[in-house]
Amino acid sequence: MSISEIEKEIKAIIADVSGHDEDEITLETNIVHDLEVDSIKAIEITVAIEKKYKISIRDDDVPNIVSVKQAVELVKKILAQNPLNVGT
Repeated sequence: MSISEIEKEIKAIIADVSGHDEDEITLETNIVHDLEVDSIKAIEITVAIEKKYKISIRDDDVPNIVSVKQAVELVKKILAQNPLNVGT
């Protein structure tokens, strides 16, 4: 799975949960300030990402995900650590 695929899929998840158009969301988009995502929506996004990629994101990592780029990088890192999940 390429980074552009991960980026596109995460943008789609964030757009779906936040109610914003996917076109408005870039790698630099601040999830909280630009998209007005509160803690409940942040949890929804996290759960959707975990289900999509069959991964587990540590609770400690969630508050550190401020931008879309950080979410993509975290997913990429977790997938690299769990190669059996790649491409699922």
